[in-house]
Amino acid sequence: MTVTEKIESLIKSNKIILFMKGTPDSPECGFSSKIIAIFNQYDALKFEHFNIFEDSELREALKKYSNWPTYPQLYV
Repeated sequence: MTVTEKIESLIKSNKIILFMKGTPDSPECGFSSKIIAIFNQYDALKFEHFNIFEDSELREALKKYSNWPTYPQLYV
């Protein structure tokens, strides 16, 4: 599976996925922290996350895939 296929698989297999720095329990940047705080206001909101620090190849490829250079990136 190519990195682009992995990105597409993650997006297609989740209704909501957040590509973020860190995890929801331990966000590693202010923007990731802010979006998690917003999500936490909605008890029934279910979402998946992907810590971009765990896969440098995916982190760089997602920037090209989305044509957006920064994180977090939210796909619904």
